[in-house]
Amino acid sequence: MTVLRQEYPRPQLKRNSWVNLNGEWDFSFDDKNVGQTEHWNENFPDSLKINVPFAFQTKLSGIHDTSFHDVVWYRRKVDIEVNESQKAILHFGAVDYHSHIYVNGQLVKEHIGGNSSFSVDITDYLSDDNEIVVRAFDPSVDQTIPRGKQYWCEESASIFYTRTSGIWQPVWIEVVNATYIKQVRWTPDIDAGHIRLELEPSQLVDSLKINVQIRFKDQLLVDDLLLLNDGYLDRSFNVRGHFVDRSNIHNDGWYWTPENPSLFDVTLKLVQDDTTLDTVESYFGMRKVGTNNGRFQLNNKDYYQKLVLDQGYFPDGLLTAPSGEDLKKDIELAKALGFNGARKHQKVEDPLFLYWADTLGFLVWGEMAAASEYSEKYVERMTNEWIEVVNRDYNHPSIVAWMPLNESWGISRVNHEKRQQAHSMSMYYLTKSLDETRVVFSNDGWEHTKSDICGIHNYSNAEQVKANYETLEKTLSIKPANREIYCEGFSYDGEPIMITEYGGIAYTVEDKGWGYSSVKSSEELIEGYQAVTSAIGSSELIHGFCYTQLTDVEQEINGLLTYDRQPKCDIEQIKAVNDTINNHI
Repeated sequence: MTVLRQEYPRPQLKRNSWVNLNGEWDFSFDDKNVGQTEHWNENFPDSLKINVPFAFQTKLSGIHDTSFHDVVWYRRKVDIEVNESQKAILHFGAVDYHSHIYVNGQLVKEHIGGNSSFSVDITDYLSDDNEIVVRAFDPSVDQTIPRGKQYWCEESASIFYTRTSGIWQPVWIEVVNATYIKQVRWTPDIDAGHIRLELEPSQLVDSLKINVQIRFKDQLLVDDLLLLNDGYLDRSFNVRGHFVDRSNIHNDGWYWTPENPSLFDVTLKLVQDDTTLDTVESYFGMRKVGTNNGRFQLNNKDYYQKLVLDQGYFPDGLLTAPSGEDLKKDIELAKALGFNGARKHQKVEDPLFLYWADTLGFLVWGEMAAASEYSEKYVERMTNEWIEVVNRDYNHPSIVAWMPLNESWGISRVNHEKRQQAHSMSMYYLTKSLDETRVVFSNDGWEHTKSDICGIHNYSNAEQVKANYETLEKTLSIKPANREIYCEGFSYDGEPIMITEYGGIAYTVEDKGWGYSSVKSSEELIEGYQAVTSAIGSSELIHGFCYTQLTDVEQEINGLLTYDRQPKCDIEQIKAVNDTINNHI
């Protein structure tokens, strides 16, 4: 099998030396769920071969079986050498859903959550001949699991698609010094001109220091050596005042925006006396997100968001992109269409996508994969995994919004049920407690409790859209999908109003499918897009939009691009429409 996904998987904390475990693994279905009692972690059965990190449901996995298999096992032999002063850290980008990780027969990690990353120190379990075994349990029909668009029926239908089970993001090992950089967190403050660094080493040893080097466009701004007196560093650096070229101080050239995605490059070296224990490369962007007077702001200026809904599915890999270049290409295509960002719909996206969004200049709304039904177990699952997601992706400047809930999925009675309203509120405030630098939704589309943005979903035609948003009273009285904009007991409080789903115009190039409306030609698609987008843009009340959607996905054919990323119409004409929408800013 050809090894795909050879890029370093975690660009915000990058080491030069690493072992890529993508590629061929032994694989076995465990439909009778006997693997644990029969100790497959020690005696792996006769097996298939699978191409990791692609789920067994995908073509790229080499298996391409879309039927129900709730329990699957993986095995791979690895050659790892670790001396007495080193640690071997095993990393998983994502395993859907409940995973057990074994090394040489011993359980080393159990993780619940199909969207978040995790790591484990496997040093004490290594021998001369090493074997990694993974058991993944993904209950196909459990609707209280945060599964997003993965369907609980065997055949895709409506807005739901083929499931992704087991390992679906890269796997790798890093051999590091026993004292290494465990976590890095960047928080920009453009008003003060400071960047805040929070850093955690794996352990505290005598005379431990961190060398921080910050560069902007090859200009060295900071080169500090700081003593780590305890197991945590919290230090701010004045990056604005360090500019050698003083002409840069009073302009916005060092801010991160989609139009000018300026990034600061960082080298972090953990040192003890004259010995370098660990070196990582990182980066950050100086940008500020907020709202003021009913408008979204980027870097203290009103900014009109022109987003596209992006579900991040690929024909041969489903939720897993064949390569980092495919993730980059999606952003390039969206920008060519005139969009300045994307709402990553019902998917926690690969960190490489976020890297390219940071680098190319592309706003991202980070959205959690939703469950379909509410229960106490759902609340536990959702909350724990969301914390991991927000913490993992906190450093990416491209992410400007967090959306833990969408269209009342999992909270279908939120309009009137106090318990579900409490959950909606708790997700808003939980997210704020983890990250005060971004806007947060309690729910998107309708039935808001507390949200920084009033996001409304409306798939009406252009005439209806124009009529809907002529006055604030009319805007708030419309019931999309027969749902109230705000839950009982809650009301609009001056937050920016955005149409966060609209359009959905279906035009089929090859396959049959569905959309929220349909046209029969490329010309009609452009005309339909122009009509409804211009109607939104003409409203004084609406301050941003998100069009459905970037690409077709399986039976849903309302993309501006086909499933394999071929334009359905003239890209330049869509861009021309978007370029005319400034909404009086």
